[in-house]
Amino acid sequence: MNKLVLCLAFASFAASAFAAPETYVIDPVHTSPRFEYSHFGYSNQIHSFDKTSGTIVFDRAAKTGSVDVTIDAKSVNTGYPLFNEHIQDEEFFDTAKYPTITFKSTAVKFEGDKPVSVDGNLTIKGVTKPVTLTLTSFQAMPHPIMKKDAIGANATTKIKRTEFNMGKYAPYVSDDVTLSIAMEAVAVNKQ
Repeated sequence: MNKLVLCLAFASFAASAFAAPETYVIDPVHTSPRFEYSHFGYSNQIHSFDKTSGTIVFDRAAKTGSVDVTIDAKSVNTGYPLFNEHIQDEEFFDTAKYPTITFKSTAVKFEGDKPVSVDGNLTIKGVTKPVTLTLTSFQAMPHPIMKKDAIGANATTKIKRTEFNMGKYAPYVSDDVTLSIAMEAVAVNKQ
């Protein structure tokens, strides 16, 4: 009987060891936050940020996770240096005073083994608002080149820029902005 109890205890310990949460570091080369808005109704403009960092904790067995992302607002890329400067001034991102945009999760919703949405707090220009990122895709598997566990996702949400003190030209330049992020992250080496 003692052998059975010992085997069950070992199996339980081994299962919990394999089910531990894993921490992933965002791959800045393969992570691209973008924002899209209507420009006077003529067209939808899409711009991006070139520098993103952060960590993601993912525990598939427990169906839990967390996301902590920082975007360098000064890395905004419209394709034109003069417009990059314009969109960084105090009427928009005000990057001199608020150089970063952050997202910190409060909850992750799963369907089956995959996360489908992430609730959290988005901070832009010193204003924090709750948002839900909807995951349109998610993948967790060993990276074929790095030979480490990796995850990737595409996420999207909609905000009103007036709620973040960035309402110049609204409603002609749309108040509604779609934020999306294509993200990849690689597992941190275990010590």
